[in-house]
Amino acid sequence: MGSLQVIFASALFYALLLPGECITGGTESTPHSRPYMVSLQLEGKHHCGGFLISSQWVMSAAHCFQDGNNYKVVLGAHSLSQAEDTKQTFDMATVYNHPDFNVENYNNDIALVKLNQPVTETDAVKPLEFQRAGGSDPDTEALVETAGWGSLDNLGNRPDTLHEVTVAVIKRLICGRSNSYGESFTTNMLCAGKIRKDTCDGDSGGPLLYKGIAVGITSNGGRKCGSSKKPGLYTIISHYDDWITRTLTQ
Repeated sequence: MGSLQVIFASALFYALLLPGECITGGTESTPHSRPYMVSLQLEGKHHCGGFLISSQWVMSAAHCFQDGNNYKVVLGAHSLSQAEDTKQTFDMATVYNHPDFNVENYNNDIALVKLNQPVTETDAVKPLEFQRAGGSDPDTEALVETAGWGSLDNLGNRPDTLHEVTVAVIKRLICGRSNSYGESFTTNMLCAGKIRKDTCDGDSGGPLLYKGIAVGITSNGGRKCGSSKKPGLYTIISHYDDWITRTLTQ
């Protein structure tokens, strides 16, 4: 094999190892097609995601709030940088992290945020239905979808616009293997991914949708986005129905 062929083969090999171009392997969303999406921002920079579940409540991941960050809550956004007239920005009145959240393995990684005032519902700002106890959570190999403004790749490159990706639920046995998440993978989690398709840093707190209903919350993944051994982890929302109901009445 000539030197040029070797170079080409090597380049092709490494290209196949790299994740895709967006959210890791996804595509840009149609603007405002996901009107429930939330960007949690510090000093104008996106840090975590979330999703609107009622006029004054946002669901997200507990690990996003471990540093006591006082986020601005931005709804109605497609571009993070552009001054879109669809955007609505709120302060957080209160944050309720699940009392049993475990920072070691991210078990019970769910949080509820009460906004300082109700949103104004528009075509670009609307709540999302979430799975209650007794609902049909997705089975293995079911296609699920998620979205966010998280990193496009393992180099930390972030998009300006919302991206989305469709992945598949992976067998619990696989995610619980010692070369995957092992004992850290609990019954409150599901894992999902496809080859070079995954959520990434900054997507945490966003929704995992099955048949248009939020069934999971983007929680934690491996050190490399798009890894087949450590696909994305998601908190199963239906396991927290009682806690959610009690919290929303406060």
